[in-house]
Amino acid sequence: MEKILFISLGCDKNLADSEEMLGLLASHGYQITDDEACADAIVINTCCFIGDAKEESIQTILEMAEYRKSGPCRALVVAGCLAQRYQDEIAAEIPEVDVVLGTTAMEDLLAGLEAALDGRHYEKYRALEHLPQIQAQRVLTTGGHYAYLKIAEGCDKHCTYCIIPKLRGRYRSIPMERLAEQAESLAAQGVRELILVAQETTIYGQDIYGERSLHRLLERLCQISGLVWIRVLYCYPEELYPKLIDVMAREPKICHYLDIPIQHASDPVLKRMGRRTSRAELEQMIQMLRREIPDIVLRTTLITGFPGETQEDHETLMDFVRDMRFDRLGVFTYSAEEDTPAAVMEGQIPEEVKEARRAQLMELQQEISMEKGQRRIGQKMLCMIEGAIPQEGAYVARTYADAPDVDGYLFIKTGEMLMSGNFVQAVVTGAMEYDLIGELENEYAE
Repeated sequence: MEKILFISLGCDKNLADSEEMLGLLASHGYQITDDEACADAIVINTCCFIGDAKEESIQTILEMAEYRKSGPCRALVVAGCLAQRYQDEIAAEIPEVDVVLGTTAMEDLLAGLEAALDGRHYEKYRALEHLPQIQAQRVLTTGGHYAYLKIAEGCDKHCTYCIIPKLRGRYRSIPMERLAEQAESLAAQGVRELILVAQETTIYGQDIYGERSLHRLLERLCQISGLVWIRVLYCYPEELYPKLIDVMAREPKICHYLDIPIQHASDPVLKRMGRRTSRAELEQMIQMLRREIPDIVLRTTLITGFPGETQEDHETLMDFVRDMRFDRLGVFTYSAEEDTPAAVMEGQIPEEVKEARRAQLMELQQEISMEKGQRRIGQKMLCMIEGAIPQEGAYVARTYADAPDVDGYLFIKTGEMLMSGNFVQAVVTGAMEYDLIGELENEYAE
């Protein structure tokens, strides 16, 4: 039985793909290992969304190529975004790579592995209109109590800084029946929190049902027993619509949490980015959400140092963050990606200026986050146990306000025995910059 080392890089959407590929391998008798020194084959699902992700992918391939040259490894597979973008370069410059699979060819993994283990090179690139489908139970790598559900592939927005449409193709919604079946399977495996992801979730269904149908999908998923939380990420602000807001407000399983990537708030910068909102429209949207769902937690991401961004543009963004007071906020410095319009724009910003502006934004957000955390003191909050800190007699938990890996935690000190995935009620007793401290009130009974 061949042993496979699987390395997943990049975003949660990539992770969902990786878990499907792991399920495909497991269903055909391959054994998964975490030890590269004894792996018969190594599979890397790559990312190249920004410069840092590209560097990580390249470095990982080069490191694993060393195991391919010496040791038991007989096949090195490179899949995903980097494989799609640099297919010729990989073949020419890294001869240790035996299999190259594009972004829509992950279902060809078995054929690629069989060829490589038999000593043959294999490359597969399906049309970007193809929607991969793997008929196997996913292997969860998130601990089993939460999972990502990728509801669509590709993107039609064509923001001037983004390479994703060229790597992933046009927007294609995954049919609702397939998603419901996968969600039911995940719940049967013990998943309690389902996190919906795509390059953009808000327009789900528009291409196959003729109208935005995320609200219908959410209603369907809420009927699945075992699920306690359903969380929605990556909602483009201009695509939020009344039926979606209504279902979020009335369905108890749906977390009152939205990730809304706005990228900037200066109108000239938004226009050069190819974004479809203005500062005034963003403010109206945020006010509407807080009016309709008063306890909603809003997360956003920003890009600082975009070509042509002036000090005035930066101050406009600072003022916007100060006024809107997002609950969660992340800032990226602009990364010039080849084959994107922004990469050849005039007015490229020096790295030190980008970093200084990012630091200012994050310092401001840290103050806002601390203030919002202090307002939580005294509140009772339902939370999911993520793990334990045995030496401190404490547990790490998340509330509805916290998405995995990107937001904060609630730390609970208790002598009781709790398991990851348990839901408990806690009282918030303290706040740090991004995290909360609490005491266990009682174990949650569904």
